[in-house]
Amino acid sequence: MKNFLKKLGPGLLFAGAAIGVSHLVQSTRAGADYGYGLLWALFLVHLFKYPFFQFAPRYAMATGESLLDGYKKLGKGVLYAYFVLNFATMFTIQTAVTIVTAGLASNLFGITSSATTWSIIITIICMAVLMIGKYKFLDNLMKIIITTLTICTVIAIFIAVPNTTENVHFGQVLPTDTVGLAFLIAFMGWMPAPLDISVWQSLWAIEKRKVQKSYKTKSAVNDFNVGYLSTILLGVFFLSLGALVMYHSEESFDSGATQFASQFINMYTETLGDYTYYIIAIAAFTAMFSTTLTTLDASPRAMAKASHLLFNIKSKYSFAVWIVILATGTVCILLFYLSEMKLLIDIATILSFVTAPFYAIINYKLVCSSHMPKKWRPSVKMHILSWAGIVFLVGFSIWYLISI
Repeated sequence: MKNFLKKLGPGLLFAGAAIGVSHLVQSTRAGADYGYGLLWALFLVHLFKYPFFQFAPRYAMATGESLLDGYKKLGKGVLYAYFVLNFATMFTIQTAVTIVTAGLASNLFGITSSATTWSIIITIICMAVLMIGKYKFLDNLMKIIITTLTICTVIAIFIAVPNTTENVHFGQVLPTDTVGLAFLIAFMGWMPAPLDISVWQSLWAIEKRKVQKSYKTKSAVNDFNVGYLSTILLGVFFLSLGALVMYHSEESFDSGATQFASQFINMYTETLGDYTYYIIAIAAFTAMFSTTLTTLDASPRAMAKASHLLFNIKSKYSFAVWIVILATGTVCILLFYLSEMKLLIDIATILSFVTAPFYAIINYKLVCSSHMPKKWRPSVKMHILSWAGIVFLVGFSIWYLISI
């Protein structure tokens, strides 16, 4: 078990980045609104996105370079597109996950009810963890966080099953009303994560190789599979909690971070008992803190690498500089533009949705190109699944644009 855990790393970082709003909010809401009726959507989107996420550690370990290096080989225009898209969305995404984490921290730890104050505290803590502990500490910390999250969520489900007053039905449904379709699109679009996170996965794999020389292509793929399976299981767990506790409750979430967190936790404690408060609160907080921490690490790491490849900016302080830039931008939005948060999130969400086919196509093209060693190019089955995934994501994006 010790050796198995030692081999894990980037896969759990992927899980930490993915298990956030998509799981805590969207999966729970899916269970609350449709019971187990959207399990098909959860499994389907994981299946069709799988190849394009898995290609990241596969390419990184087979070639010794990140996806960003590969993008440059496909043409500088591809890398410029990534740089612009990532810069346009990283501040909003970081602010969004931080403010939800802050709301949960306020309910769990008290001290102050100000979500902005808690956001600044959490940002400073995350910066300290990343700049002092660096990748190795993040790698070890994420194993603790994901384990804690999983244990708390499973305990909550075991408590919820005998306490539910609803009959559990596994009949699958396809929403046909406008509101239902809009939610389905959002649910599938962010589950388990936007496809640009594949870039982060490749960078983490490179860092893992630096601290563990035995981390090879096969172990990287196996590591990723463990992390990906975690996102599926926890997606099912949070959907189950929503179905068991909130189905037919006709409750709707508040838009305020602190109010949302309080409402989210209270919905469970009112049904399951006050003694479950810390179990639910810790599960929710660890889910969001892992996302806040990993996104604060990954976006600066990606921007530092892209800046080097595009503008030949190379410095041992590049990563730290980009963390400071991202943290400063996040705090500025919290202090001056929080009232526009919904609009900013909508813009970031739309960009994530409509660019998913872009990342799917270039990741697939890269691992099928001459830049990828033949031994590690996709199998026939992966080719078929990749093409099916591209068709699905293109159709999904068109559907989304028509529906908004």
